[in-house]
Amino acid sequence: MDPRETTEAWEDRWLAPWGARSGRSRGRARPEPPDPIRTAFQRDRDRVIHSKAFRRLMHKTQVFLAPEGDHYRTRLTHTLEVAQIARTIARALRLNEDLTEAIVLGHDLGHPPFGHAGEEALNQVMAPYGGFRHDLQSLRMVDVLERRQTRDGGQDEGLNLTWEVRDGIGGHSKGAQDIGIFPDLEAGMPAVGPDTVEGQLARVADRIAYVHHDTDDAVRAGLIRETDVPAGFGPDARAAPRHDRARHRGMFGGGWPHPHDRRRAPRPQRVEGFPL
Repeated sequence: MDPRETTEAWEDRWLAPWGARSGRSRGRARPEPPDPIRTAFQRDRDRVIHSKAFRRLMHKTQVFLAPEGDHYRTRLTHTLEVAQIARTIARALRLNEDLTEAIVLGHDLGHPPFGHAGEEALNQVMAPYGGFRHDLQSLRMVDVLERRQTRDGGQDEGLNLTWEVRDGIGGHSKGAQDIGIFPDLEAGMPAVGPDTVEGQLARVADRIAYVHHDTDDAVRAGLIRETDVPAGFGPDARAAPRHDRARHRGMFGGGWPHPHDRRRAPRPQRVEGFPL
């Protein structure tokens, strides 16, 4: 048994019933032989990290268009903060940490410069062609625009990521109306967003990260004060009134299954091709 098979066996034994198994991935658009060391999701994570699109995140601002100073978040530091939050939650819930991390590291590859103002400007310009969405552009980045060198020295179009990672990247964006919706673990299909619980987790971790660090950056810039933050969202959230705590739970998600809940969701089957 090689290291990859050992990891896959560990996942089968120890991950929660609803956690994704790398050995049961739906596969890639172009089939590849398995790696003896890394699982399919670990390979995807590495391909994202070593991509040019990932390195470009360091020059893309998060909220402020042209901040002065070294301490404001960029799209790269945002991605790293989301990854830290997502992996922590994934481990606590016994989900697949490698899949979670691969989704998170690739979720903003298609985000334009100049924060959300840049996305809104592109959306207006591209309105005659269907508009612009950074989540779909992130998927296009890993499917088409990036190039990967093959073992024989050639060049492949796209990173050829697994279906589960692509599904998480393409479905990570959310609105205020659907952030609280999580997969029905009995039905196995979420009402909105990605099919995997790991993909749903990435969406929530994204919001947890940007709500907090955007607030931190705004305080640093002098745009708001800490006292402007509602009581239910600050360090004293435990002591906040009941309605504030309820609003806090509604914003950052609730209803996650307990790690030891033994309900089982149907497993995705390996299929050929996987258009979103």
